[in-house]
Amino acid sequence: MSAIDLRSDTVTKPSAAMRRAMADAEVGDDVLDGDPTTRRLEQRVAELLGKGDALFFPTGTQANQTGVAMCTTPGTELVLEANAHLVHYEIAGVALLAGVQIRPVTTPDGLLSRDLVKAALRPASPHVPRVSGIAIENTHNAAGGRVLPLDRLQAITALAAERNLPVHLDGARLWNAAAALNQKLSTLTAGVATVMVSLSKGLGCPVGSCLAFDVGRRAEAWEIRKRLGGGMRQSGILAAAGLYALDVNLPRIAEDHANAKAFAAIVGENQALRPVPPDSNIVMVDLTREGDAADRAVTGLAAAGVLCTAFGPRRLRFITHLDVSRAEVERAAGIVATVLA
Repeated sequence: MSAIDLRSDTVTKPSAAMRRAMADAEVGDDVLDGDPTTRRLEQRVAELLGKGDALFFPTGTQANQTGVAMCTTPGTELVLEANAHLVHYEIAGVALLAGVQIRPVTTPDGLLSRDLVKAALRPASPHVPRVSGIAIENTHNAAGGRVLPLDRLQAITALAAERNLPVHLDGARLWNAAAALNQKLSTLTAGVATVMVSLSKGLGCPVGSCLAFDVGRRAEAWEIRKRLGGGMRQSGILAAAGLYALDVNLPRIAEDHANAKAFAAIVGENQALRPVPPDSNIVMVDLTREGDAADRAVTGLAAAGVLCTAFGPRRLRFITHLDVSRAEVERAAGIVATVLA
């Protein structure tokens, strides 16, 4: 029996139907004169996110870096949560590529608030850097897929508007945030200047992300993407997977959340384990027994047929996705509860 892979929602493989959509895609040279399928995906994403336009990227990191560059000025600061993906997992790209210093905001739960952001905005002075942008991550990966409540999001974007600060939204899993809040995607992007969404997290695509922005900024985004090496040729083969996923896989994403809750409930029956109640499809599990270590737990679980990742000395991360059924999730949870007893 094959292992149940809960390391990430990026481990999914394209279905036979998705592969057919990719094989049948109408394509063109996107760098020279445009790929028709890629353009259809960009238009669809822009509409879903309530923005005037969007651009297809090979990776979320590249799209994030482009968004940051569009929202900031070199030699200034970007305010964001201290454990955001942009801080830890994009190898200082904000500093190297955008020439921007990170202004990290420590939170107890990974969720920014208006007051915390406001406190991080330095008073004008010739002796300290000025802030030129704000970044928000929703859902927040390192915080266990936490979802930023709508009222907090709106309060932050209102503050940003008051201070004339553009906001970049790292929405790699914004699909999950919208499902968890039962809100339209466009509701969660109101007031932000740029927003990145990943097609290979949760939606089952093999490759790809999109960056959405206001009408009139396509040339700017295109230029930055070109500089980063993101221009692709017959990219419609990849974009077709995204169009398929938006039709077929996006509507079922709440199932992953239900599976995550079921997983946490079963694992929580073991007194040596403390699952963090999941907001979305990520379950963080803390090892409570003295002497237990996450790296050893990962090895033991892999031998028993469950794959996960260590997310700290005594914390494990499990992510549900469309390639694991409810039965598999429950079986995996039972294995975790037994092996780590």
